[in-house]
Amino acid sequence: MENGMQEQKSSFLKKNKARIIDLLLIAMMILPFIGCMALKIVTKPLSEGISITGAQIHLEIPMPLMNLVISEAQVNSVAVIIALLGLCLFLTHGIAVVPHSKRQLAAEWIVEKVQGLVNDNMGERFQGYGPFIAAIMGLSAFSSLSSLLGLFPPTSDVNVVMGWAILAFGLITYYKLKGGLWNYIKGYFSPIPFFAPMNVIGEIATPISMAFRHYGNVLSGVVISTLIASALQGLSQALLGWLPGALKDIPFLQVGLPGILSLYFDIFSGCLQAFIFAMLTMLNISNGFPAEDYERRMAKRAKKALHHT
Repeated sequence: MENGMQEQKSSFLKKNKARIIDLLLIAMMILPFIGCMALKIVTKPLSEGISITGAQIHLEIPMPLMNLVISEAQVNSVAVIIALLGLCLFLTHGIAVVPHSKRQLAAEWIVEKVQGLVNDNMGERFQGYGPFIAAIMGLSAFSSLSSLLGLFPPTSDVNVVMGWAILAFGLITYYKLKGGLWNYIKGYFSPIPFFAPMNVIGEIATPISMAFRHYGNVLSGVVISTLIASALQGLSQALLGWLPGALKDIPFLQVGLPGILSLYFDIFSGCLQAFIFAMLTMLNISNGFPAEDYERRMAKRAKKALHHT
């Protein structure tokens, strides 16, 4: 009897502990965005009419070469990262060998889809890149979707996206060097030495094009949505300003179209740009890897090692 009561008590405590952890993880996903919205309300200056500006600067830290700027884009990026961490922990909390919850099935579905995408585009050699590609897509997509909460999307700041592109470019260069430093240098003079300057420019253009493609598409969507919403407000006042009382101040024409545009620019286009950025990262890394040169280098090393032994 006592053993049965102890088991029930232990099971009850485990369930309550699991629920408390779930609530804390849910709060971890929500509170960062609430904090960013509160910060924006408190710090954003009042403006009349349409206002299209960059990320608001919260703090400047003096540095020897140039000041370190802490902007709205960086703060929102940190919020997205914390929320994504909370989402990952929530989906994997209580994970078991045999799936017994919908959240585990969702987590396994995400892992299978991303891993399949990596295997199809990069090959089995790069199958360990699944978590990295998932992180890129998640960070990019959720950064763009944060605009639905009225926040400044970090993907609308070229500095944020350029940081991702530089990271990807570092990996691309790292795998290109796998074929040997001399082979890497020779690649700049291919097919003839005359093309060396153009090859250097093309190499440098890789991260720049990746960053500006992503940044430009997201920012253009924000600008177009804002301009159309402002134009509809003015058109509504011009056409319906004759209505009596407070009705003339209601922008009736703003109902509908801005929401449809938001579905495209904020959701579809934002997720599409995240997918494109991840695809470019995968293709540039895998295509830049000189498999034949690498295999020859490994064969030479193996022969040398065998000779020394």
